[in-house]
Amino acid sequence: MFTLMAFFGVMMIGAAVLAALVLLAIVTKVALKVVLLPIKLLLLPIFAIVLIVKLAVLLTVGAVVFALLVPIAILCAIFAAPFVLAAMALG
Repeated sequence: MFTLMAFFGVMMIGAAVLAALVLLAIVTKVALKVVLLPIKLLLLPIFAIVLIVKLAVLLTVGAVVFALLVPIAILCAIFAAPFVLAAMALG
């Protein structure tokens, strides 16, 4: 009987230690969020500018690729047109 009571006593101490560790983790998480909030708020405009520049670069690269593909498509159409007409005439 004493062994069973000792076992449950050890289990209760373990549960209390586990609850304390969970509480410590939650308090640390909240404290870090509160401490890092001003830094996050200071860096938010910088992140916004970086995002805008990134989108502008992507848009510019897309426009350049499109501008390079249009003349290539026109040249392909010019060179392929006689073969297409011949195929239609023979077909």
